[in-house]
Amino acid sequence: MGSISQLPSGKYYVNWYWRIPGQKKGKTYKVYAYKGFPLFTKEMAQKLLHAMQGDVEKGCFRLETYTKNETDVVPYLTEWVEAIKGTIAPATYSAYRSAIINHLAPFYASRSISLNEIQYDNLVQLLNAIHREGAGKLFTFRVLHRCLKYAKKSGRIQVMPEFPEKSMFQIVDRPIHWLSSEDQRRVIEAIPLDNQPIFWWLKYHLRRPGEAMALRKEDYESGIFTVRRGVSAKREVDRTKTGQIITVPVVSEFLPYIQIERDKQAKGNSISKCFFVFLDGRTPDKRYTDQTLNKLWRTAARSVGISIDLYSGLKHSTASQMINEWGYSIDQVQMAGQWASRDVVRRYAETESTAVKALLEGPRVVRLKRKESIRED
Repeated sequence: MGSISQLPSGKYYVNWYWRIPGQKKGKTYKVYAYKGFPLFTKEMAQKLLHAMQGDVEKGCFRLETYTKNETDVVPYLTEWVEAIKGTIAPATYSAYRSAIINHLAPFYASRSISLNEIQYDNLVQLLNAIHREGAGKLFTFRVLHRCLKYAKKSGRIQVMPEFPEKSMFQIVDRPIHWLSSEDQRRVIEAIPLDNQPIFWWLKYHLRRPGEAMALRKEDYESGIFTVRRGVSAKREVDRTKTGQIITVPVVSEFLPYIQIERDKQAKGNSISKCFFVFLDGRTPDKRYTDQTLNKLWRTAARSVGISIDLYSGLKHSTASQMINEWGYSIDQVQMAGQWASRDVVRRYAETESTAVKALLEGPRVVRLKRKESIRED
């Protein structure tokens, strides 16, 4: 069953006669690749033919396994992102699809490159073809890298290609914009009192806005917050951004705002399961939304003459204050905010030279005190 033929180009293919179940007549199909690789030699064609014959003998032959071109880059990217959809946050899925539709698909649709033919040289061409800033290009490549890793585990490709070095993306690290403790407090206090608790929680506990919005009353017990949910692409999801369940002890300065939140909900006859409730909201359970939080923050910041976004004004600012105002070490701040990467926290230490100056002057101050002590003796 089946035979081997050769193309004028020198490559081989397998002629395979097969009748699809349910059809009266069969037909001869031409199969040009084996495990995603073109049949460059007769030996490869023989391996393919033997594999097909073996599947027939075992009763597990599927024509689609050999004829469906699953190694074309564009269809595979689409199939892959749909396959992992249920394992990633909705916002991540949307970002992946955007990278595929706007950058990866146009590049590979215009070139006859299969998955196993993706190599360093055409990846450099892809890098030059993507019209995004460095960080945007890097994200697009991370999407492709994750897809190829999936393809390798699935047996679609044999090896992972080498990717362009990070320096080739020409990423410019912008300095972190943050507020001093005093200015941060001025902004939060300019927010209506009923809506302040969620902002104080974000300030004191170094968490993400989506986690605060999805926090439930049942998530606070015996002075501990259990952060297990988030908001992604405007939808509440049963996982945090990192996929971890995080316990956060309540900061004592936040305790009065718990009572404010409870009084507000009692006054509004709220039966919401959310810990923080926006009584004027239209969402189920009166949950805060990104739009609501950002609007409250922008209005308050503008009223005190400050221009800074919500995330920078809260999490970035508190972390920067801990290092540059309060003198905490990078490791201490990493532990407080439960960051997985120390390098992420290091950025906050680079925002100002205050902490570095204090460290450098420390030994000098000690020496001066010693000299003064000697003179007095």
